[in-house]
Amino acid sequence: MPTTTRPLSPPRPSLRPAERLCHATGALLVLSGLLHLVVFAVDGGPWDGPVSWRKPVTFGLSFGLTLMAITWVTSYVRMAARARGVLLLVFAADCVVEVGGITLQAWRRVPSHLDMETGFDTAVSMTLAVGGAVLVVVLTAFAVASFRSRPDGPAGMPLAVRSGFAVLLLALASGAVMIARGVVLTRTGHQEAAYHSTAPLKPLHGVSLHAVLVLPALAWLLARTDWSEERRERIVRAAVWCYTAAVLVTGVQAVLTW
Repeated sequence: MPTTTRPLSPPRPSLRPAERLCHATGALLVLSGLLHLVVFAVDGGPWDGPVSWRKPVTFGLSFGLTLMAITWVTSYVRMAARARGVLLLVFAADCVVEVGGITLQAWRRVPSHLDMETGFDTAVSMTLAVGGAVLVVVLTAFAVASFRSRPDGPAGMPLAVRSGFAVLLLALASGAVMIARGVVLTRTGHQEAAYHSTAPLKPLHGVSLHAVLVLPALAWLLARTDWSEERRERIVRAAVWCYTAAVLVTGVQAVLTW
């Protein structure tokens, strides 16, 4: 009997220098987070609160994974190679600044965000705030590009990329709200309240942040199966709905505890 074979996807082009640099930088940030987990195990101290080893751990892991995810996912986004390379390098530099500032303040045993106690602490806090604004601009540019032209990739990947970026924009919005509310409380003399004001939005921010990795990774894994394109599309669509439900639940929790 004649046999049929599923056509293979065209091979991905080799990584560009900017992509290699971003992946290496992301790996180093993840390593930094893991090393500070060891520091926490040795040094102890509180895990929660404005001064703890949790911040360099979680921010190192999160920024590292996000940088590598964005570098990979944007390879499916149709945009000028030069523009993409510049945006990725800006994003990588900003990730290093953010994690570096947070890690520095953790070793100094002072809060990294919303700390206006000294001139140096104010400079670090403002640098992190400006860095956050740069993140919003860069990631929004990638998101707009993903919706302007249909992303490339196997069945389900265009939907996964666009959905991931859409949810990521919600994560950026929640992060901006946390910073804005904390700054207002700090400026009005409610420093302690400012440190605790971000707690209700943290679950929403964390869940939303990694959709841009989880959903495209699912589409990529499904492309390695022998399932039909229609079936893979359905699975990705179901995953998008499930992820949306998780975001809605954390959003409702944020509103109820705000």
